[in-house]
Amino acid sequence: MNHNIYLIGAGMTHFKRWPKRDHIDLAREALTEAIQDSGLTEGAQLSRVWFGNCGMHYWGQSNIRGQAICAPLAAEGLLSESPEVINVEGGCATGSLAVYGAIGDLLSGRVDTAVALGVEKTFIAHNPAQILELFASGMDRWRAEEDLDFYRAEAQRVGASFEPSADRIILLDISALHAQAHMSRYGVTENQIAAIASKSHAHGALNPKAQYQRAMTIEDILDDHAVLKPFTRSMCAPISDGAAAGIFVNETRLKTLPTEIQARALPILACEVAGGRVGPWDQGSPTQRAAERAYKRAGVTANDLDILELHDATAYAEILHLEELGVCLNGEAARWSAEGHSRLDGELPVNTSGGLISKGHPLGASGIAMLGELASQLRGEAGARQASPQRGLPRLALAHNGGGLLGFQEASTVVTLIAAPH
Repeated sequence: MNHNIYLIGAGMTHFKRWPKRDHIDLAREALTEAIQDSGLTEGAQLSRVWFGNCGMHYWGQSNIRGQAICAPLAAEGLLSESPEVINVEGGCATGSLAVYGAIGDLLSGRVDTAVALGVEKTFIAHNPAQILELFASGMDRWRAEEDLDFYRAEAQRVGASFEPSADRIILLDISALHAQAHMSRYGVTENQIAAIASKSHAHGALNPKAQYQRAMTIEDILDDHAVLKPFTRSMCAPISDGAAAGIFVNETRLKTLPTEIQARALPILACEVAGGRVGPWDQGSPTQRAAERAYKRAGVTANDLDILELHDATAYAEILHLEELGVCLNGEAARWSAEGHSRLDGELPVNTSGGLISKGHPLGASGIAMLGELASQLRGEAGARQASPQRGLPRLALAHNGGGLLGFQEASTVVTLIAAPH
């Protein structure tokens, strides 16, 4: 990728349960903040929107979801009069797939400015059973029984347990099975997983937009409500509502903007997507494939990274993805993290936002919010949670967002590399 695509503005709501706010209200707040952050004076030239959402059908809007959100925002002047909206859905990776589409549009030359906008209300107060259904739909529902047989066989093969329950999200059972297999092979302990969760909650306590803003010790994590081995509640992402937005431009458009906007623009060095497949827990992953492509396209390696936001649907997932991204060798991420290397003042801060387990996880917004956090860090605007200020500001950041499951692999994974302003 030529380094001529830029993120100029990002915005997000506070992630939490918002039973009294609708999708339009949340989207309005995120887009307004993104416009303000970009330095643009109004939204008249924001005509191309890649819109991410997974669950609006539970709220009565099955089709033209983005159009239903963007039409009133356009009437308010936040977008052009007749915005061109492309709807995106890819499970938990929906937000980053919207970013991928926006960047692709810019690279094609069809547009010079594009918006990625994601909004989600996963707390479905009027029908709580649909919350479980929403997350279960991130799997292949046509082959559900075949999948259950696959997981049971894999559990027997690795000497672990797999006993899903109707009262919890089945994705947690699959993650727990993966964790048990990894722990058995590499000697990872529950204390090490709890140490990672404690780090993320410490970061989240510094983030005014995080769903959970309370620091927790390792003991607090281990003593929290048990979900299933090896997870307690505070090791898992919560049910969240929220929205996030990003505004992207190509170099031609950037050069027409005021110098103060140009000075804060963040180059997108790579944005790569990879798909998953059904197979044993240790057969490789789309995260590894997407990362390798991104590093190659940007001409960098994992050793060049200064900061990461990665998809920690559970605290164990941070261990897994650090190894898949090439930051740590297989079996070493738990020890590396527990030693403090991923903290704000560590050698490679990870999930300074608090990650999904502390910041929250409103599916369609999560991946876009990751870029917003990294933009704040790369610009030196993250305040109390600014990463490693004594070493200078981070220069190269990676965002990793995965969604859905095929076997043990994400159905789609997006890895984005973003650099500090020139």
